[in-house]
Amino acid sequence: MTHTQPALVDSHCHLDFPDFDGQHAELVARARAAGVTRMVTICTRLRQEPQVRALAEAHDGVFYAAGTHPMSAADEPLVTVDQLTALSAHPKFVGIGETGLDYHYTADSAPIQQESLLIHIEAARRTGLPLIIHSRGADDDMARILAREHAAGAFSCVMHCYTSGPALAETALGLGFYLSMSGIAAFPRSADIRAIFAAAPVDRVLVETDAPYLAPPPHRGKRNEPAFVAHTARAGAEIYGLTPEAFAAQTSANFDRLFTRAAG
Repeated sequence: MTHTQPALVDSHCHLDFPDFDGQHAELVARARAAGVTRMVTICTRLRQEPQVRALAEAHDGVFYAAGTHPMSAADEPLVTVDQLTALSAHPKFVGIGETGLDYHYTADSAPIQQESLLIHIEAARRTGLPLIIHSRGADDDMARILAREHAAGAFSCVMHCYTSGPALAETALGLGFYLSMSGIAAFPRSADIRAIFAAAPVDRVLVETDAPYLAPPPHRGKRNEPAFVAHTARAGAEIYGLTPEAFAAQTSANFDRLFTRAAG
């Protein structure tokens, strides 16, 4: 099959969420038709890992990652390094997370979030798989922990759906990490986020949907899906002054370098 569109990767989506029940074959087909040949579906609570794994097993081009989302860290059993390492035996398991810190709604659970984050970091070191970080309202703690832990033992990492400030971006990029661009970067009022990406090396940028959330224009306010990463990629191409084809090729190469198990 030939694509009129350049091949893209949705590096972060949530296909197991109830928004997509019974529609997975159609979702994957629509993604392919939009040139999105690969996607990583993210498990945010470990007890849901079997369902997320089943989705990856059922569809070509669908890979998965698993961890405990920071907003759930206080409600879920604390994951262990051994649990995460055991999951990494699966050939379509490509990353550790999402994990991280979220003080926007859940600042009261900061200590357990930090404890959970450290466990995920150790699993990323042990498995050699990239860490997938969610960070909101926690720039200072996140920068401090990532820098300290990377100095103690290297690991690779993507800052998913990057919407934090320029200082955390600088820290992450300085550690060799990647920034992932969501539909938020295409919102009219997101000039500050576009500026952060414009200052980042284009070989350290990924694109994602975070579906079912954060649909880019012209679908803003509706349910997001992997096919829509093409709209975010068009906004990304404009930020860097690239053609859509060149930006798609670059972000796909970046994805392959970070997510080696899902490399095309």
